[in-house]
This record gives sequence, C-alpha cells and structure tokens, in this order.
Amino acid sequence: MKTNSIHQTVQFEATPKRIYDLIMDAKLHSSITGSSVVISNEVEGTFSVFDGYCTGYNIELADGEKIVQAWNFKEDGWPDTHYSICTFVFNKADNGCILDFTQTNVPEHKIQALTDGWNDYYWEPIKNYLANK
Repeated sequence: MKTNSIHQTVQFEATPKRIYDLIMDAKLHSSITGSSVVISNEVEGTFSVFDGYCTGYNIELADGEKIVQAWNFKEDGWPDTHYSICTFVFNKADNGCILDFTQTNVPEHKIQALTDGWNDYYWEPIKNYLANK
C-alpha cells in the first residue's frame, strides 16, 4: 500500500495549553466534535473518537506542547492493523497558538479526504468553539 503525508499549520486565538486540552480532554473533545470520545492521558493509553470511527494510542505526550498518536480510521481500503502517526506541535504565538500538524503513513487514496477532514472536523470546529466561549 502506498502512503503519503499531510502537513497543516493552523493558528488559534488561544494558548497552546488550551488547544492541547481541547484535543486531549474527552469532554472538551466531545463538545467540539459532537461525538462520543474516550481518551487516555497516558503514554500507550488508547483513544476512540467520532463514535469509534478513529481509534489508536498515545506515543508521546508533553502537556501543552506536543501530542504524538497512532491513528486508525474505519475507512474503505484502510487495513484494521494499519496506523498513521499524527503529530501535533503547539507553539506560542503573539495572538495565541500556532499548531503544526503532521500525519504520516496515510494510505495515498485517503490523503485528500483526510486533508479536508482535519479542517472540517477539527480546525474549524475548534475555532468556532473558541469564538463562542
């Protein structure tokens, strides 16, 4: 299976710690995505988001600074045993946080859908959540 990578840089009007928490806190994560979320805050701990559509485990966690996780998506042509690696790096900016996001080992036929999906189901909902809080 051919794979490729996604890289996105997103700016948020919130602290890096706040954006980290919106991803790693199950209750906050669920309020952003509108789905069932279970997430461990321990390295090697597991997670399930979007009602089980995405599952995986934590590889590295640095509170407010960095998240590295292995993700599996319930998608056609995405093997049950295949994981992509998502790295979220949170950098302080003058007006908030710059998130540097990379997802590697993505099946090539899913690159566009996931590129759009991160924006549609994470970055924009996070921005909307912050604007209303």
